[in-house]
Amino acid sequence: MRYIYLFIGIISLGFGVIGIVLPILPTTPFLLLAGFCFARSSKRVHEWFVSSKIYQKHLDSFVKERAMTLKTKVCILSFASFMLLFPLIFTDHLLLKIFILFLYVFKYYYFIFKIKTVSAPRERI
Repeated sequence: MRYIYLFIGIISLGFGVIGIVLPILPTTPFLLLAGFCFARSSKRVHEWFVSSKIYQKHLDSFVKERAMTLKTKVCILSFASFMLLFPLIFTDHLLLKIFILFLYVFKYYYFIFKIKTVSAPRERI
């Protein structure tokens, strides 16, 4: 089972790194999944991940303070909103449309009122 977690963690880390470069992929959820999987797979791999620059820059504030930068929030919300737009437009089922609208409201409420917004840390030269 540890190898499965390690494999999923590596794949998630890869998607998270790609998400740093491509704004289409959300970085934070993939890195959170990678951290979870690495913690289940190996203490050494998890410690490496937690001490990496990727973790420090993208996840540390969220894990410690339940906070994200405004840029991170906007990226996650815009990607999720864009992806939810397709079933909202193309479905004919009223209950599914109501459910998707509920997801929109809940998602924005949670990100605006439950997750603090922090300023981005300045990089040292």
